Amino acid sequence: MKTTTASPVRSRGASRVGVGSTLLRPWLLVLIGGAVLWAALTWATIETGNLNLVPSVIVLGAFLGPVAFVAWVYDRAREVPLPTLVICFVTGGALGVTGASLLEYRTMIDLGALPTVAVGLAEESCKLIVPLAIFLSGRYRREADGLLIGVASGMGFAAFETMGYGLTALLVSQGRIDEVVKLLFVRGVLAPAGHAAWTGLVCAALWHARLRPGVRSAAVVVGAFLTVVTLHALWDAATAQWVQLGVGAASLTLVLWRLHAASAEMEQEPSAERHSLPGVAPYATPRS
Repeated sequence: MKTTTASPVRSRGASRVGVGSTLLRPWLLVLIGGAVLWAALTWATIETGNLNLVPSVIVLGAFLGPVAFVAWVYDRAREVPLPTLVICFVTGGALGVTGASLLEYRTMIDLGALPTVAVGLAEESCKLIVPLAIFLSGRYRREADGLLIGVASGMGFAAFETMGYGLTALLVSQGRIDEVVKLLFVRGVLAPAGHAAWTGLVCAALWHARLRPGVRSAAVVVGAFLTVVTLHALWDAATAQWVQLGVGAASLTLVLWRLHAASAEMEQEPSAERHSLPGVAPYATPRS
C-alpha cells in the first residue's frame, strides 16, 4: 500500500488562507480600522488643538468598542438581519439612556438619593424596551436571536452613555483630551462585560422561554433579570477595581456560555427547520 504525505507547500497555503479569512472578518476589520481612525483623529486633535475635531474623537471612541462587539456576536449568530440590528442598537440605546435618565432623576427627587439598586433596575428595564417590542412581534424565535438583539441594545446604551461621560470628562478636565481618550478606552474595553452581557443574558432567557414555555422558563427569565440587576448594582457600588473585574468576568462568562449553547443548538437544527421560522434570514454556520 502506498502512503501519501501531505505537501508542506499545500499546508502552508491552507494556513495562509485561514489567517487571511480571520483577518477579513467584519468585526476585526471594524475594530482595527476604527482604532486606526480614532488614533489618527486623536493625534490630529492634540497636534492642532482644533476643537472641531473633539466631537469626532468622542463619538468614534464611544462607538468603536460597542459596534465591534456586536459585529463579533453577529459573526456567530447571523439570523437577525443587519437593518434590525442597527435599529436595535441606535433606537434601543437612545430610548434606554433617555428612559433610564428620567427614572433615575425621578427616583432621586422622590427619595433624596439614588441607590445603586435603583440605577440597575432603571437601566436594565429601559434597555429592554426595543428588544421586548421585537420579541412581541414574534419574528425571531431562537435563543441566539434574542441574545444578539439584547447585546445590540445593551451596546447601543453603552455607546450613548459613554459619549456623555466623554463630554463630562472633557469639561471637568478643562479640555484635556488625554483624559477623555483614557476614559473612552477603558469604557470601550469593559462594555462587553457590562451592558452588553446583562441585556444579552435577559434576552437570551426570554427567547429561550418562547421555545420552551412554562412556569420553569418564566422563573428563569425573572431570575435572569434579577441577576443582572444585582450584577449591575454590585458594579456601580464597587469601590475596589478587583470587585468590578470579578463582576465583569462573571457577567462575560455567563453571556459567552449562553452564546455558545445557543449557537450549538442552532447548528444542530435540520436545514428545513432553520428556514421554517418566519422572519429568519438564511442560516450561516457560526464561526469559532
